[in-house]
Amino acid sequence: MVIFVSSPMEHFIVSARKYRPTQFKDVVGQQAITNTLTNAIENDHLAQALLFTGPRGVGKTTCARILAKKINEDGTEKTDEDFAFNIFELDAASNNSVDDIRNLIDQVRIPPQVGTYKVYIIDEVHMLSSAAFNAFLKTLEEPPKHAIFILATTEKHKIIPTILSRCQIFDFRRITVNDIKGHLADVAKAEGIEAEDDALHIIAQKADGALRDALSIFDRVVSFSGKTMTREAVTENLNVLDYTYYFGVTDLLLSNNIPKVLVAYNEILAKGFDGHHFITGLASHFRDLLVCKNEETIALLEVGEQVKTMYFEQSQKTPTNFLIEAIELANAADLKFKTSRNQRLLVELCLLQLASVTAKGEKKKSSVNKNGASDRFVLPPSFFSNQNNTAEISGISSAEGATETSKSGVETPTDITTDIPEDFDSGTPSEGIPEKVIERPQILAERNAQKVSALSIKSIQKKQELQRELVANQPDEKNLPTENFTEDDMQTAWNDYAQRVEEEGKYNLLSHLTMGVPKLEGNLIHLEFPNSTIKVEVERAKYELLGYLRERLNNYDIDLSIEVNETAVKRYAYTTREKFEKLKEQNPLLESLRKEFDLDI
Repeated sequence: MVIFVSSPMEHFIVSARKYRPTQFKDVVGQQAITNTLTNAIENDHLAQALLFTGPRGVGKTTCARILAKKINEDGTEKTDEDFAFNIFELDAASNNSVDDIRNLIDQVRIPPQVGTYKVYIIDEVHMLSSAAFNAFLKTLEEPPKHAIFILATTEKHKIIPTILSRCQIFDFRRITVNDIKGHLADVAKAEGIEAEDDALHIIAQKADGALRDALSIFDRVVSFSGKTMTREAVTENLNVLDYTYYFGVTDLLLSNNIPKVLVAYNEILAKGFDGHHFITGLASHFRDLLVCKNEETIALLEVGEQVKTMYFEQSQKTPTNFLIEAIELANAADLKFKTSRNQRLLVELCLLQLASVTAKGEKKKSSVNKNGASDRFVLPPSFFSNQNNTAEISGISSAEGATETSKSGVETPTDITTDIPEDFDSGTPSEGIPEKVIERPQILAERNAQKVSALSIKSIQKKQELQRELVANQPDEKNLPTENFTEDDMQTAWNDYAQRVEEEGKYNLLSHLTMGVPKLEGNLIHLEFPNSTIKVEVERAKYELLGYLRERLNNYDIDLSIEVNETAVKRYAYTTREKFEKLKEQNPLLESLRKEFDLDI
């Protein structure tokens, strides 16, 4: 009978504790501070109140412990002597009251039994209350000769100025990526772990200047990958968007391969990465490529040697103008991401624009549309490789030409220039592709006249200019028709125009035109309204109404006379729709409110 006795599992010590420095020379990335403290001890020039401030995990508490041990050494102590009886650590986060500080002051009066100094390390000192700070002031300013206070904090701005003025302040800086990577390499060598340089570099970047965080991540990855640490294992365990994605996406953008770019972005989202993280990383990738363009700025690239070679190779085949414009587009998408309602579409649109920068046959046009949109982009030929209908691609049907209004009732621009790449083979004769559709000047002028407000002197002048343009586009006065017509013909044309106004949704104007019956005297049509407000609103539509009547009745001598008769009291009841339209003119945001909550009128 064989009995297996399992040995107890060896207690694991995390690397942050196992490899905590015990001497100033072992501290990583804080040479200026450690040299100052070493010289102060050797020259007996050490202050009795020190403040260590800086980010987390950069060595504040470690330096405080090394200093506390070093000032008590006299050459007769043992190697492993830690002077535990002389070092007192106080956590201000849990001992922040006045009573805690009073107890501390009582202990300070007692001289040390072993060694020369009693060192009090107060961690997270900014957590002390205001009363505790004030109680501590006198002792901090004039402590006993055997007492030294070392205060440590990550938030110096929360400490009152009277405390700061009594301390010698040491600002610890974030540890650089190269320093962290070098320390991790030493730890990996001591642990017998084979680690790739790129793997350690990713860990160092992820730590964001904190060595303790880097060692914690290192332990986690070792638990995942074992004795061999690869870049793939690190990126998989940390869920980091690997730089290889950015290299691949950039190659696709330079080749104008929009379908594969969109597929690649979809794969990135499927792996759980955030779109905002992707677009900011892509902007940083473009910046790194731009940095590699000049040998003097390559030093600004904080990557491993292998990755630096990849950046240099891709930067040589990437045009500088592309990188500059790509950084602007990616940065714009970054700024709009949080406020966008369709964030995926925002990033995909950015990728479309990036893939269009180097498209062959692109015609650059700096234009801003009426909605304030920036320069439009041109889709490259590869995106339409499976399309055969050039009319559908250009957005304009060759049979119908330019249309003023779509089926949905939304006005579409008719002066559109279609950008078709020169090497694009659509399978149809090139003669059938309309390059530019231009409206007749009269129609264009009439449409512009409708969009001009009459609420300012400048707009009135603009309206007069448009009116002169309308007159200039009219046929010669000698050839204008002046056919006779009856009052019934005029009334029929008037009612048809009112119906047209109703179909366009101008219910407020419709109510004014149907308030009374127009009277005809020769070629002059008289209109009377009870107040000047209605008169002004009808006069805004006068030229359009007059042009319609002249064309319909084929008589260009027709004119309108709009008068106000305040004695004629006209009672008129507004419908619900007319009330809404009237309110909407005063506050256009009501329409947005109605659409947002899907309200009925």
